[in-house]
Amino acid sequence: MSKKNVYFFGGAKAEGKADMKNLLGGKGANLAEMSSLGIPVPAGYTITTEMCTAYYDNKGKVSKELIAEADKALIKVEKVMGKKFGCTENPLLLSVRSGARKSMPGMMDTVLNVGLSSKTIPALIAKTGDERFVYDAYRRLITMYADVVMEKAAGIEPADGESVRAKLEHTFDALKEERGVTEDSDLTAEDLKGISADFKKIVKNTLGKNFPDDAEKQLWGAIKAVFQSWSGARAIIYRQIEGIPHNWGTAVNVQAMVFGNMGDGCATGVAFTRNPATGENLFYGEWLVNAQGEDVVAGTRTPSPINEATKTPGTRKMMSLEKAYPKTYKQLDKIRTKLEKHYKDMQDIEFTIENGELWMLQTRTGKRTGGAAVRMAVEMVKSKLINKQTAILRVDPAQLEELLHPMLNPAAERKGTVLAKGLPAGPGAGVGRAVFTSDEAAEWAARGEEVVLVRNETSPEDVNGMHVAEAILTAKGGMTSHAALVARGWGKCCIVGCAEIHIDATRKQFTVRDKVVKEGDWVSLNGSEGKVYEGALDVLPAQPNKNEWYKELMTWADDVRQINVRTNAESPADAKQALAFGAEGIGLARTEHMFFEPERIIHVRHMILARNEDERRQAVMRLLPFQKKDFLGIFGAMVGKPVTIRLLDPPLHEFLELHGEQVFLLAKQLKITESAIHARIQQLHEMNPMLGHRGCRLGIAYPEITEMQARAILESAAELKKKKVEVLPELMVPLVGHENELEHQVEIIHRVAGEVEKKYKCKLKYQVGTMIEIPRACLVADRIAEHAEF
Repeated sequence: MSKKNVYFFGGAKAEGKADMKNLLGGKGANLAEMSSLGIPVPAGYTITTEMCTAYYDNKGKVSKELIAEADKALIKVEKVMGKKFGCTENPLLLSVRSGARKSMPGMMDTVLNVGLSSKTIPALIAKTGDERFVYDAYRRLITMYADVVMEKAAGIEPADGESVRAKLEHTFDALKEERGVTEDSDLTAEDLKGISADFKKIVKNTLGKNFPDDAEKQLWGAIKAVFQSWSGARAIIYRQIEGIPHNWGTAVNVQAMVFGNMGDGCATGVAFTRNPATGENLFYGEWLVNAQGEDVVAGTRTPSPINEATKTPGTRKMMSLEKAYPKTYKQLDKIRTKLEKHYKDMQDIEFTIENGELWMLQTRTGKRTGGAAVRMAVEMVKSKLINKQTAILRVDPAQLEELLHPMLNPAAERKGTVLAKGLPAGPGAGVGRAVFTSDEAAEWAARGEEVVLVRNETSPEDVNGMHVAEAILTAKGGMTSHAALVARGWGKCCIVGCAEIHIDATRKQFTVRDKVVKEGDWVSLNGSEGKVYEGALDVLPAQPNKNEWYKELMTWADDVRQINVRTNAESPADAKQALAFGAEGIGLARTEHMFFEPERIIHVRHMILARNEDERRQAVMRLLPFQKKDFLGIFGAMVGKPVTIRLLDPPLHEFLELHGEQVFLLAKQLKITESAIHARIQQLHEMNPMLGHRGCRLGIAYPEITEMQARAILESAAELKKKKVEVLPELMVPLVGHENELEHQVEIIHRVAGEVEKKYKCKLKYQVGTMIEIPRACLVADRIAEHAEF
């Protein structure tokens, strides 16, 4: 029996199922599953991901066997839908979409309305009685097909503004301007018929080929183009960012078209079974009357909320689907519940209403912010949808990190100037300089600049600039637009549908009423509330410990984890923050980080440049009060928890990275010559700093350094013990390669400990140990362990 490469779905039946994502891609597997669940899904078939790999292996050709298998599946689709592809009486139109096993929103290509031609257009007009609808569908097909199949898939890379899509869109916008209308729906049938003819001429003039007037050619051209889009630049960039293997390939979903743009009794929308930004258990989504699905996702029109409960101040005057089509909304709400119970996770769904009939076009696991992921996981456990172990595994560590997103300082916001307000699509704060193209965002970011990418709407081609930007701001689009979807997936600050701003990409500026913001001007975004501020506002760190769902999820994680977690911290503030995040101690406090403040580093440099031991000891002891102050603060914050402190580690030349006037000033302060400083810098320079004069070897060469640090640590511990504060210091000797090195340093530490205990009349609880961090230490680890307590 030959291998199956095409899987049919439709009519409450399916040859595939949800667990076949590797073969059918996420979209194909879920379409099959929905069909099997009895949910209304337009019939179609899925060509497997293996055929994508075969397409590349076969140098961009599809086999006769695949064509024959797909033709058989198409006959089944025609039977279920009661229409025939390419027929001159009751024509079936098709959509051709990609579907990788992991969601890649907008990264690969789609072609809709496949099958419209000079033969089928009259038949469809006769069948629907709506000439305007048919020519609207036709001009969309020409645009998508020319862009996806005839240009991108052919490997043509036009200059900015010279792509066939850009030319077609410019022509279309010019027509609307000429007619004095702003909405596509305001154009007449005659307008659309004329623009369709104009579009075909532009395609021929731009690409040197005629738009195909044959349904079969359109279909296989689109299928090949979807395969080809797997190797498109934006898809490759997205996979690299998301860690998706390049050898997976994409499936192709060929599905009967249902239309949301046949008139006012039709609509299209995108929804989430829960709020993807906050995690709240509210049906959340957007819809457009008399539109196709791409209009919602592309962000070219700002959609309305699907229900009353999710309206915002900016959308309160818009008509919700719940009010406009109450019966259809109730049906959709029931499907929402059915899907979430079945998949046991929040779903991202697409739907179309054709003359009052609801059709489901997609379901997939919805992308969400980190905060939303945590809330959903906890609330799904409480509603007995999932168990605690599933909840813990469902929240990715990167999503937890999003809860650490900074927020704009409320005090700064109160004083700040609000430029505009849009839809809050991505969490946290984003502060940066305004840039207006993806390429500029990448260039500025490469120079170390923080940028905010400002666009009318984003497209998949913008993915690189979106990734490097601190935040994204779009004038158009809704909460389910490309920008919002991608930003949420990355946990990036994003505001969409900010209609108050008017972008002039040519002049590289946007205006809000009488205010002009030019390229390079600072703007601040509050992505949680959708507010855009003028200038660079102060930013505060996040406070996840105040998040009730986060605290509960971490309690569950504590119940099952088998390791203790400590943090890196070198200041009392860092220590307190770490405790708030649940740290059980400090695993590494790097003492050298405490020496770089101006009033301290002068003494470190004096120590390094000392001409004899007495001078060096005096300089070292001047650092003692600073070190004690640091350790008193850290120990005071970490009461009863272990604190591992690494003694001075880096090579000394790192403290003498001086240039020009800095050398002159240091020579003046220390009353030595500049040549003496240069000579010492040269003397200390390490060819291989990892194996040079650093770590424990500094403490051996200059034992007064180890003495001072041990005294600062242990005197701090003794002073706090006198105040009944429990302190557990662990002194780590760095870069040990031989047991004698550790033994030497341990003796100094124990001697100092004895002196401190005698001075403070108390018994100290402390440990001395090391880290195995160089190859030689591995070979003699057993002998090193004889002198180490950890």
